[in-house]
Amino acid sequence: MTHALPPLNALRAFEAAARHLSFKLAAHELHVTPAAVGQQVKALEARLGV
Repeated sequence: MTHALPPLNALRAFEAAARHLSFKLAAHELHVTPAAVGQQVKALEARLGV
């Protein structure tokens, strides 16, 4: 059985948010809005079931 990897953008958003402890600072680093970071993290959580 194979498992697909999570989307790279979602992992980048999660890693940046975790490192900065802030969606705002992660968004600034990634050149997106804080809402976009939140959506990516939410999608990653849903995909992983946590």
